[in-house]
Amino acid sequence: MGITHHGRTYRLDWADSTIREWECTVLWSDPADPEAGVVLDRSAFYPGGGGQPPDHGVLLWQGVTTRIVGTRKADDHFLLPAPGDPVPPVGTVVQGALDDDRRSSLMRTHSGLHVLCGTVFRDFGASVTGGNMEPGEARMDFNLPTVPPNFKQILEEAVNAEIERDRAIDVRFVAREQVLTDPELIRTQNVAPPGDDPELRVVDIVGLDVQADGGTHVASTKQIGRLQITKVDNKGKQNRRVRVRIVD
Repeated sequence: MGITHHGRTYRLDWADSTIREWECTVLWSDPADPEAGVVLDRSAFYPGGGGQPPDHGVLLWQGVTTRIVGTRKADDHFLLPAPGDPVPPVGTVVQGALDDDRRSSLMRTHSGLHVLCGTVFRDFGASVTGGNMEPGEARMDFNLPTVPPNFKQILEEAVNAEIERDRAIDVRFVAREQVLTDPELIRTQNVAPPGDDPELRVVDIVGLDVQADGGTHVASTKQIGRLQITKVDNKGKQNRRVRVRIVD
């Protein structure tokens, strides 16, 4: 099905990251085994990946609420209900709705990490070696053997200066071969984009950072808020772990 789908599910989260409510139809479920999950024909639930956790939310159907608390990775996009919640049978028309606070916080956090990544790459020439995020806070590891005095303060000021510039954040699709042969489009060391789709999604913080990425983002850097660097740790001989949180 290509870049617009995960299995049989059309990815509304890629079509428009501002969508929070939508109508859809159940393509697969097993009411006798709710924990197996639900497959929808259209979904705005981000399935998780690239360090970004999956969305939470609800499915509303025939007066019933099914809470969605995760996903299961497989050929189809399986949404996992909260323990004990029923699932709608195949063919049911349902109303999907995301937990807006969680999604919006994750979008701000993810975009903030891209600003951090772009700033470190520009100012220090360092690649990413790992990372993780939760709503409003995250960590990113860099191949950075040495840092200058007052690195934490210098980096925080530089990152927030980029946020204040209100740079547009654009998304486009690029031929897979082009991405794999351009080292600047893959900022995480020794990690190749998953799958085998002929095109890959690229997130461009215009004028600062361009890289292959499948996550959800805000439309411009000023929507991130302020990024606070809470700690910088040494993690091995060449690695620095930068911990951040997003503040209003």
